[in-house]
Amino acid sequence: MSDETRPLRTAAVIPAAGRGVRLGPGAPKALRALNGTPMLVHAVRAMAASRAVSLVVVVAPADGAPEVKRLLDEHALPARTDYLVVPGGDTRQESVRLGLDALPEGVDIVLVHDAARPLVPVDTVDAVVEAVRDGAVAVVPAMPLADTVKEVEPVGAGAPEPVVATPERSRLRAVQTPQGFDRDTLVNAHATIALTGDGATDDAGLVERLGAPVVVVPGHEEAFKVTRPLDLVLAEAVLARRRANDGF
Repeated sequence: MSDETRPLRTAAVIPAAGRGVRLGPGAPKALRALNGTPMLVHAVRAMAASRAVSLVVVVAPADGAPEVKRLLDEHALPARTDYLVVPGGDTRQESVRLGLDALPEGVDIVLVHDAARPLVPVDTVDAVVEAVRDGAVAVVPAMPLADTVKEVEPVGAGAPEPVVATPERSRLRAVQTPQGFDRDTLVNAHATIALTGDGATDDAGLVERLGAPVVVVPGHEEAFKVTRPLDLVLAEAVLARRRANDGF
């Protein structure tokens, strides 16, 4: 089979090595229960729900990889999807790179997905994959903003902050995950853009810094990020609605 006719193989990398301090003390954010099941398991299932995804690489806390492996072994995942668990780094950027390093040969498309976005619908995942298959080297799902945004000059300590500009809202998008990439492009971005400070929190941003084009596809309101206790309440409500409507 030639390279032109060979189906493109897709893998997802889920960095889950963070502590999630905004949700308060306790277990890492990715291991917090949502409807009795850790958020990480929901996120892995969301990636595995796509028939395009044949492998999920979970990047666990450096000292927690065995625990995460046991956790995933205990929860049912689609038989067609394999998964790996690898130790992560000190930053998200390092963890994603370690996940990329674990990918086998033959993977052409890479999705990078936040463990804290456990409810992304499969249609969104498939739309990102399809856009990469159609030739885009970097794809992000995103939503239009409902609120007007102000750019300010930060002063800190809760003091009033001077407004610098009001960007045109119609040109702004709130970016979600999974972000999809041509594998070689993403690997090149991580190899080229040096880690500074806390590192990059957006892989598409690394690709942009290479000068490569990034495109946006429609996101979904249920792909929100769970970062605060109120988000957990909303996520539980979404799951309850899914159970009522779809038997999920």
